Amino acid sequence: MECYLVGGYVRDTLLGYPAKDKDWVVIGSTPKAMVKKGFRPVGKDFPVFLHPDTQEEYALARTERKHGHGYQGFTCYSSPDVTLEQDLARRDLTINAIAQTPTGDLIDPFNGQDDLRHKILRHVSPAFIEDPVRVLRLARFAAKFGFSIAEETHDLIQTMITNGELTYLVPERIWQELIRALQTRHPSQFFTSLRQLNALAILFPEIDDLFGVPQPAQWHPEIDTGIHVMLVLDQAAKLSTDPHVLFAALCHDLGKATTPADILPQHIGHEQRGVTITRQLCKRLNVPRAMSTLALKTAQYHTHVHRAFELKPKTILAVLLALDAFRKPQQFEHFLLACEADCRGRPGYETAAYPNKSYFQRCLNACRAIDIKPILQQGKKGKAIAEALNMARIHAIRTVPHKVDR
Repeated sequence: MECYLVGGYVRDTLLGYPAKDKDWVVIGSTPKAMVKKGFRPVGKDFPVFLHPDTQEEYALARTERKHGHGYQGFTCYSSPDVTLEQDLARRDLTINAIAQTPTGDLIDPFNGQDDLRHKILRHVSPAFIEDPVRVLRLARFAAKFGFSIAEETHDLIQTMITNGELTYLVPERIWQELIRALQTRHPSQFFTSLRQLNALAILFPEIDDLFGVPQPAQWHPEIDTGIHVMLVLDQAAKLSTDPHVLFAALCHDLGKATTPADILPQHIGHEQRGVTITRQLCKRLNVPRAMSTLALKTAQYHTHVHRAFELKPKTILAVLLALDAFRKPQQFEHFLLACEADCRGRPGYETAAYPNKSYFQRCLNACRAIDIKPILQQGKKGKAIAEALNMARIHAIRTVPHKVDR
């Protein structure tokens, strides 16, 4: 029995990245022999075991054969006669097909180290075409590492698109890869890579539709709405690693894709149109409720925060209530971060101050500081209590200064 480290652990170690989970491939063994050595079987679709002491994953070497469409259309073959090179050959990219012996020696039959040095993402074999999830993974690695895609890999993906392979991706896998991509250092590269591959319109048509839509140059030097949303996404990644914030930032301007041509480059009413499109996107991808709620609220109310100092106290309170800020302060903070990213997602505004955020925070704090006891002592009941409390909140907001002296 021979054991080798494989996959992301080896790749990240070679890149100098923090490497977390160790994955091992086992050559020359059987499930029965693994159990006899104390390994615990955990694999559902193929033989994977947990080490009795380290709890690290050990998978028996295997090959895969395509028998249907999509990422589930595979038959796995695992046997003691499957070689290490055969196991590595089934992997997606050369940078993920490097093995390491327990003593540190590298086995690299597909020249993955060269591609790491040259920052290139390249498929291992034509079998790449058999799993559509690999297109999403490829774009995610481009966002994570800042690597470029090999020309031959680009061409292979065009064949996948022509064959309709991407249409077999299920929403759960698309969402899973999207969330992981949003938490990379440059999430915009996930989408720009998919666009370069002609896959964005298939997988995320709502995002693809934004490219080429003009905005007023006075407020958006970048002009193109698609470029703006990509800039916003990268700014959001600098402000937070929370996927709630990043997904909200991604969805905030979806309504601009359907702005009537006769009013361009203005986008009057894009907020409400964005709510409709965001709701459709969330439904299609089965987005978790908390994330879809924040995305919908951000689409509808982000321009209110941008106009914070023009709003009446009554309107500010309406925004606080709509965001459920009193009961869900973290959701409100996530919303404000997405708004700040929107402001900074423009050339020349990357480090701009955004006092609108702190103003809304101070308005919320002023409202929360209200003592409700005097209202209750007036003998009011039901709606009358809520009305009196909101009147007190409006008065409190009115006293909040636009600027704070430092």
